[in-house]
Amino acid sequence: MPAESSGQNIVLLGGTGMVGGLVLRQALECEDVARVTSIGRRPSGEVHSKLEEVIHEDLGDWSAVADKLGNQDAAVFCLGVYTGAVPDDELRRLTVDVVASFAEALHAASPRAAFCLLSGAGADQSERSRVAFARYKGMAENSILAMGFSRIHLFRPGYIYPVSSRVEPNAMYRIMRAVYPVIERIYPAAGIRSDALAAAMLDAAINGTQGFESMVLEHRDIHARASRLTAAS
Repeated sequence: MPAESSGQNIVLLGGTGMVGGLVLRQALECEDVARVTSIGRRPSGEVHSKLEEVIHEDLGDWSAVADKLGNQDAAVFCLGVYTGAVPDDELRRLTVDVVASFAEALHAASPRAAFCLLSGAGADQSERSRVAFARYKGMAENSILAMGFSRIHLFRPGYIYPVSSRVEPNAMYRIMRAVYPVIERIYPAAGIRSDALAAAMLDAAINGTQGFESMVLEHRDIHARASRLTAAS
């Protein structure tokens, strides 16, 4: 078990992903975090006294890990899948159903917890968009809003630049990764670096989003928050 210390308890979903992996590493280094419970289908490879890693295969049933969801101060949900990587029914399951079932289980175990969701630009809470990604992200946001969490922070980034090497999901992302460093020099807010997005999400989980009018953080809001964190560090 992780060592006890002062600070907040964070539960993380998606700790092996591009953004979630950075949230995990930043949380382990953060003095304001006492414990990180990372739940996923495979190990992250991280070893730390504050980390409790839970391997859990069935993302539709959280009863087996319900005891890990108690006494949590905040959740950071970064689990997701790219459009086109899976069939539509699987995209909906991973984007909507998994988020809703996890949020329900977390709220039952830690009703005062905050919830930070990695959503996406264009998320449509009317659920009428013809674009599946936008419609499903909006449905996921609505499921969390209906739960009654103490704080909710919905992050809607545009293009996310991966600061660590990875296999890009398609040709468009390969092109964007190649040209983004040049574009960023001309238009810094064109995208958001994955480490900056992770820092903004972790900070929101711990401290909230004072200074922003809405619980929905659009791309420009995320960029502004990340810039403030960089200036303060």
